Amino acid sequence: MAEADPQFPAENSTMSENEAQAEAPRRKILRRVLTIVIPVLIAAGIGAWWFMGQGTISTDNAFIKQDMVSVSAEVGGRVTEIYAKDGQQVKAGDPLFQIDKEPYELAIADARAALARAQANVSTLSNSADLSGADIAAAREDIAFAQSRFNRQQALMDKGFTTRADYDAAQHAVQQAREELRAAQARQTAAQAQLAQGSAVPGENPGVAAAKAQLAQAELNLRRTTVRAPMNGQVSQTDRLQLGAQVVAAVPMLDIVALDSTYVEANFKETDLDTMQPGQPVEVEIDAYPGVALKGHVESIGAGTGSEFSVLPAQNATGNWVKVTQRVPVRIAVDDNSQRKLISGLSASVTVNTED
Repeated sequence: MAEADPQFPAENSTMSENEAQAEAPRRKILRRVLTIVIPVLIAAGIGAWWFMGQGTISTDNAFIKQDMVSVSAEVGGRVTEIYAKDGQQVKAGDPLFQIDKEPYELAIADARAALARAQANVSTLSNSADLSGADIAAAREDIAFAQSRFNRQQALMDKGFTTRADYDAAQHAVQQAREELRAAQARQTAAQAQLAQGSAVPGENPGVAAAKAQLAQAELNLRRTTVRAPMNGQVSQTDRLQLGAQVVAAVPMLDIVALDSTYVEANFKETDLDTMQPGQPVEVEIDAYPGVALKGHVESIGAGTGSEFSVLPAQNATGNWVKVTQRVPVRIAVDDNSQRKLISGLSASVTVNTED
């Protein structure tokens, strides 16, 4: 009997049914309220999100960029010293590597010898007999003597006291003396021409000027054997640079990344450019550093789409052309100093505030 179910009075059952009947209308009202309120809240949330998104343009097709210079030697030769290592920060003018100097030192010695020969030639020509006019004076004396002898032979010929052979010999001597005068004058003109000074290099003999230019070129090539950094930055890609390697002029041997030229290249859809202008504020988030947000501004909008600057631009003059939304590169200047290292090529997300 103790384990039998308890028996409740009949009044309690009647009260529970009354409460249930009273609760039913309240539940119907609550259900109707929720049916109305929940869609309203959802619509309000969507509207708030939409309104908050107005005035901003975002893209995750963005990358960190830094100016980069490929360094090559201006002269060829064997690498004898390496001063810079991969990852090392350098300043403009710092030596990066050294090319063998010996061949270029020999070229300087040869150029100096050529300059000495040119100067000696000028000195010899300045003191030559052709330039002094001594041969011209002697030729004129010979002409005077031959003319005097011819005059005597002509007078004797008129009187019949000489032979025709002597007369012709005296006349030939006059002509020969005149030819010698012309030859001496030509030699003097040639000597003066060799010592002439052109308008391009006034006050200096052309031969000497050419030898000096050759010497200057040899000295320049010697200085170029020390390859120096063209700008401040970080050395990279030095795996091609090895001791004893043969360097060919104009072939890149390493790269220098300018750390103070960081910017972001964001590729926006062409439909997003209507309200975008240079100077508008930008927020940059870097994928590699979650939670890091950098302030910046739109520096410039590209002059063409990415496809226009590709190696093989798309050819759309066909009947089966499909219109594709193009991307335009936008340069974003970073205004904040990042506490984390910005590496060229890192992915980023960019949000432009077009209301400002």
